[in-house]
Amino acid sequence: MDMTPSEAVAATSEKVSVYIDGFNLYFGMKQSGFRRFYWLDIHKLAMSFLKPDQRLIDVKYFTARISGPEDKRIRQNTFLEAVATLAGVTVFEGQFISKEMRCRSCSFRWDSHEEKMTDVNIATEMLMDAVAGRFDRAILVSADSDLVPPVRALRGPVLKREVIVALPPARTSIALKKEATGHFQISSSRLSQCQLADQVTKPGGFVLHRPPSWK
Repeated sequence: MDMTPSEAVAATSEKVSVYIDGFNLYFGMKQSGFRRFYWLDIHKLAMSFLKPDQRLIDVKYFTARISGPEDKRIRQNTFLEAVATLAGVTVFEGQFISKEMRCRSCSFRWDSHEEKMTDVNIATEMLMDAVAGRFDRAILVSADSDLVPPVRALRGPVLKREVIVALPPARTSIALKKEATGHFQISSSRLSQCQLADQVTKPGGFVLHRPPSWK
């Protein structure tokens, strides 16, 4: 049976999956003063990475829900609800846990917070997808050097996958760049072109609004 033109393109195009380290991207934007870009269309960003002979298979976004302060928690929740409306995007949540810190010099103690499981979740999804043959090329949005082992495994003689590292603004990793097929820095112009609409309507009709402080 002859294939349609669209089927023929799909059969010959390179399959690409995108894996986004949400906190690494967020803190890169924060350090760069890019608050106005926080209301990010994750799917549109992933699509902007593709070349004409590539097709997007998956977009996987990895994060953890913060516990406070309340205003930040509400903004993050609003953003994650908006991301949940995007077709083709799956959100994976790790844990955001409190951790007691102590000054070695004066023994002063204070509470801090730490994100857990994101790098493990990313590594697991990338390797499982590679074994299942879901992609030919992975694009990893992160500068976390803890992800060097899975990138090395993907590039190795068994899985033989291409991995491109998309470095968040103000972030870099010599180790990741060394292991990857290629790398590039995500620019402010790319982020500005990949924004959600100021109002996002959920399937039930509820309207989400871009947080005023993100404008």
